Amino acid sequence: MKNQFFATLMVVSASMLFFSACSKDESSSNSGKSKLTVYLTDDPAIYDEVNIDIQDIQVNASADAAETGAGWVSVPLARPGVYNLLDFRNGLDTLLASKELPAGKISQIRLILGTNNSVVLNGVSHPLETPSAQQSGLKLNVHADLVADIEYRLWIDFDAGRSIVTTGSNKYILKPVIRTYTQATSGTIKGIALPLLQVKGVYAIQNTDTVASALPDALTGAYVISGLSAGTYNVAIAGNGILKDTTVAAVAVKVGEVSTVSTITLK
Repeated sequence: MKNQFFATLMVVSASMLFFSACSKDESSSNSGKSKLTVYLTDDPAIYDEVNIDIQDIQVNASADAAETGAGWVSVPLARPGVYNLLDFRNGLDTLLASKELPAGKISQIRLILGTNNSVVLNGVSHPLETPSAQQSGLKLNVHADLVADIEYRLWIDFDAGRSIVTTGSNKYILKPVIRTYTQATSGTIKGIALPLLQVKGVYAIQNTDTVASALPDALTGAYVISGLSAGTYNVAIAGNGILKDTTVAAVAVKVGEVSTVSTITLK
């Protein structure tokens, strides 16, 4: 006889189940990875515009800090090109890039800039020289620990007012004053559901709402449900119609942590 949670599962559409089966199975196979998402924000400045041409973001995920070391990995940009830093003042930000990375430490990031950089003052545009950035990028220390199956957000916070130096010949040079900070944004539930190929789905439920789901790995039975807000969830394991469903009650999820459920074997 089915457990009470099955009534909740019935309201989930077939299309959602299909999507969950594909995407969550993929996340299970990516165990040991963390997702890093990078945002751009800014402090106030006296200029009308501060336009920075961002062409690439790279993360150093190893101890090798050399300019061409194997530890540098590109994080695909949402939109390469010119960003007006002053559009992102007073708590505003914009998405720059996102990528799954191996769990572990990241020591540095760097921005690779193009040549289309400028400042606008009193309605007049002036070229913004970035001599060092055009060769090797703007290198920033991060020193963050990425936990597997947790999504992290990293902010690049430009101080546009302090980052621009005016020379005696009325040239404008970019000497960046930037801080970076990271924040874990979600928690994760993981575990193993058996027998292999006999579990049709694992569901994270709050009250009567199915929040997220996963399909256990066909070879190991491992599942991962990521992107969960802090709170308490019931983890429902659905059988194949012959094996009985079961529910693990009151699984606590905390932001930045992975909650492991003991192995469940349906009978």
